[in-house]
Amino acid sequence: MIGRLRGILLEKLAPDVLLDVAGVGYEVQLPLTSFYQLPEIGQETVLYTHFVVREDAQLLYGFVSSSERALFRQLIKANGVGPKLALTILSGLSADDFVRCVQQDDLTTLVKLPGIGKKTAERLLVEMRDRLKDWGIQPSSAAAGGLPGSAGVLNLSSSEQAIQDAVGALLSLGYTQQQASKAVKNVKTDDMNSEQLIKAALRSMM
Repeated sequence: MIGRLRGILLEKLAPDVLLDVAGVGYEVQLPLTSFYQLPEIGQETVLYTHFVVREDAQLLYGFVSSSERALFRQLIKANGVGPKLALTILSGLSADDFVRCVQQDDLTTLVKLPGIGKKTAERLLVEMRDRLKDWGIQPSSAAAGGLPGSAGVLNLSSSEQAIQDAVGALLSLGYTQQQASKAVKNVKTDDMNSEQLIKAALRSMM
């Protein structure tokens, strides 16, 4: 089990990063709430990781805090929730905001996430209620309406590249091509880079 990585950020393109650890490059997928807290490329960072082994792949999921990883692990224990869907949930909602949704039976917020229908949301509220009853939440939140700012902005050379990166990130989170393209088009301004564009697009859909 790979539980923690400390290394230099070589590449980052939401939701994926490449981390150099003693000369070995680890490809890691992060929820966007963690991704936007990463430092600039070339700087050192620490990620708490969850390692998944499948017949066709070995996947690493990364988080900037152990509490976010703990919630991810609770989510994938829920019926019908795999790592990809758990990553999508934690990209649209911070850990605290998801816990708040469960504690307040907030079905409306959950069904706005891609891949979460009414039945899945209802099942999540039931299954996660006992698991999260003692979870301590912070007084302020970082939901999709106010995702954390990026410590390191991706300096893209063109507006077209920013659009392509943003649409690709939304597709990887489970949104359809039509949803992703429409959301990006609706919020795009000339001075936006890809990270700003992804945040704005997510806010518009939430």
